[in-house]
Amino acid sequence: MREDSLITYIIDGNNLIGKIASLMNLQKKDKQASREKLVYILDRYFIQKRASVSLHLDGHQAGSINSSKMKIIYSENLTADEKIKKQISQSKSPRNIIVITSDSNLAQFAKVCSTTVISSEEFVAGIKKSAQTADEQVRIDSINNIEEFKKLFGVDDK
Repeated sequence: MREDSLITYIIDGNNLIGKIASLMNLQKKDKQASREKLVYILDRYFIQKRASVSLHLDGHQAGSINSSKMKIIYSENLTADEKIKKQISQSKSPRNIIVITSDSNLAQFAKVCSTTVISSEEFVAGIKKSAQTADEQVRIDSINNIEEFKKLFGVDDK
C-alpha cells in the first residue's frame, strides 16, 4: 500500500462526545476529562489499524493530552467544523478520507469533496462492537491457555 493511499480519519471530537452518553455527562462536569477519555477510547480503537487519525476539538487546548495514534487539533478561534473543512480542502487525496460526524452541514461538505462520511452514532456502534470482539477474544485465549496448561501438567478432567 502506497503512503498516499493511507486512510485518513478526520474526527469531529465534540460531535462524537455528544453521542457517547458517559462522555457527554462527564463533559458537563469536566470538559478536559471527557476529551482525555475520548482520546483513550480512540487510541484503543485505532491501535491495530493502519490509518492516519486527526481528532478535531472546539476551542483552545486546556491541558496536554497524549495520544499514541492521533494528531489532536484544537480549533482555537475558529470552529472545529471550519478546521475540518480546511483539512479536507487541502487534501491531495480526499477519496482516502473518512470523516466521522453527525453534523449535517459538515457531512454534506465532506460528501461534495468525495470523502466518505460515517455518522458519529454508527462509529460509536463500531467501537462498541470492536471492544466486545476484543473482550471475547481475551476470554477465548484464556480458555485455550487453560487447556494448554492442563495438557502441560497432565491434568485430566475425567
